[in-house]
Amino acid sequence: MKPVGVQVGSHHEHTRLVYAEDLGIGQRFDLGSHTVTEAELVDFATHWDPQWFHIDRAAAQDGQFGGLIASGIHTLAILQRLTFDAVGHSWAAIAGRGIRDLRFRRPVRPGDVLTGTVVIDDIQFDDRARALVTTESTVVDSEGRVVLTVLLDAYLHSRTRQPSTT
Repeated sequence: MKPVGVQVGSHHEHTRLVYAEDLGIGQRFDLGSHTVTEAELVDFATHWDPQWFHIDRAAAQDGQFGGLIASGIHTLAILQRLTFDAVGHSWAAIAGRGIRDLRFRRPVRPGDVLTGTVVIDDIQFDDRARALVTTESTVVDSEGRVVLTVLLDAYLHSRTRQPSTT
């Protein structure tokens, strides 16, 4: 099913769709920021990654990290939300294909302000009116230290079919 030119949703009314050919290799998108609260950190970890250094403040204080830290998956989820809010809601997405080279570079702590960027790393068009778009995403903390890096592959619609190279 081919998307129409306007996306209508509860949060992003009448957003013009961005197709694969509207993107360029090297293009950078600033995603905005999110402040991680202790309540959010503990709630996420309680449901999805209940390790003691994510949920038990007293035990974490005496642990190897010197306090609570966020689950890496929580940090990835924050990146996903920042990406959706900044650009993903307008991209003519079909589906994600994969996550590669996911690296948790530094612990994320309560009170950290996380800021994300996405850079278009590659675009491979095919003869099915779509393209595989690879993005390189980075999340930094309020001091500019990298806390997460990842390559994400997703299929986006393109306006036209490209000749097959196989």
